[in-house]
Parts: sequence; C-alpha cells; structure tokens
Amino acid sequence: MKSAGDRMLTMAALRATGLVIGLCALPFVDWPAPESWKWLVLTAAVQFGYYVLLVRSYGAGDMSVVYPLARGLAPVLTTVLAALAIGETLNAGQTAAVVLISLGIMALSFGAGASREAVGLALATGVSVAAYSFFSGLGVRSAGTVLGFQACLEIVTGLGTVGYVAIVRRADIAPYARRHGAIGVLAGVISVLGFLAFLVAARSLPLGPVVALRETSVIFGVVIGTVVLKEGFGLRRITAATLVVSGIALLAALR
Repeated sequence: MKSAGDRMLTMAALRATGLVIGLCALPFVDWPAPESWKWLVLTAAVQFGYYVLLVRSYGAGDMSVVYPLARGLAPVLTTVLAALAIGETLNAGQTAAVVLISLGIMALSFGAGASREAVGLALATGVSVAAYSFFSGLGVRSAGTVLGFQACLEIVTGLGTVGYVAIVRRADIAPYARRHGAIGVLAGVISVLGFLAFLVAARSLPLGPVVALRETSVIFGVVIGTVVLKEGFGLRRITAATLVVSGIALLAALR
C-alpha cells in the first residue's frame, strides 16, 4: 500500500481477491447464525472507513511512523473497549503495558515523516482497527462458524470496494491490473489468511491479547519502512518502536 503508485486501486485489488475467495468458499461453509449479522454489518462498515484512512495515511506520512501508530494504538483501545463492554478487565501488568504503548505512540508523533496530518490519520486508522477487531471478535463468537463469517465479510467488503472503484476509476482498472495485478492478488491472499488467523483466535481467546499479538507486526513495519522504502530510522524511532512492541508483548503475556 505504501509503495503503490495508486493506493486506491491497490486496496481494490486486495479486496477483489478477498471477494473471489469468499465467493468460492461460500458454498462449502456453514452460514453464520443470524445473531452475528449485526456484527458483520458493523465490521464491514468500519472496515470501509479503515480502507479510506489507511490509503490516506500512507499518502501523508512515512510507513515507519504511520504503521506503528495505527497498529500500536489498536490493542490499547481494544483492551479498554473489551474491559468496558464485555468485562475483560485490566490488571496492573496490563496497565503498565498500555503505558508503554502510549509512550511509544507519543514518541512516534514527532519528527520527520510525522506531520500533524499523518499522525492524525494514523491515530484515526488505529481507532478503526480497534473497532473492527472488537466487532468482528463478537461476530465470530456468535456466528457459530469462523469460515462462514469471514466468507460473508469478504464478500460484503469486496463488493463495496470493487463497486466503488468500478464507478469512479473504471478506465484505470485494466492498465493497473496488467502492471500490478499479481502483487495485488498475493497481498490479498495474505490479508485474507492473516484475518482468518485472527478470527480463529478471537473466537475463544480474550480480544485484547489476541489483537496485541497480531500487532507485534509493528516492528516489522518500521524495519520495512527503513530497509525497503529508505525512510529514516534514528534513535527516536528505534526507541518508540521498542516501547510499542514491548508493551504489546507484555499485554499479550499477561492474559
């Protein structure tokens, strides 16, 4: 997404891949229980907002700033939301983990590549990640089927994203597919498999630690931003990334 020449079409390629996978899987999986439909709709609605925010975030700031901010904030918010809404309370160690993550986020909010716009968009993206993680976690618990819930979710989000792009960027789709279609499909498959792993864990484990474990990827985001995209990686970013990952690891270990 960060290095793509056309981020909107790259996102559409990811979701088109998810749409195809969902449609192919649907005849072979159980239909999610009606109690989960409201969570499916809420998850899809928030994910549409997440797609927009992610595209704009990567256009506004360095990946090694945007990615840790967005993904580092999500476990904090999800843990707090789970504590308030479904009684997954925090102990002293988890509170310390939240403080570590927050300090890392504040450290990443200053310096080159971290403009006010980039920080604001990244934080909004983090809120959307926490929201769809929470809603999808509740949805998969009530659906009675992980695969059925995800297949329906991939179809809904895929149709919405592809439909929007087909309306506003129809002329650009074929040229983009010829140049970048293969990488879009690969990234889409990885995206679907990664979210499947999250849903499997979220079905039976507390949401806060599950999201925390998923977001240990922030350190890889910072490294990729530096090595692949040639972004700056000074002491401040090393310290900030270390704080965020340490907090996430502590949060996950204490449940």
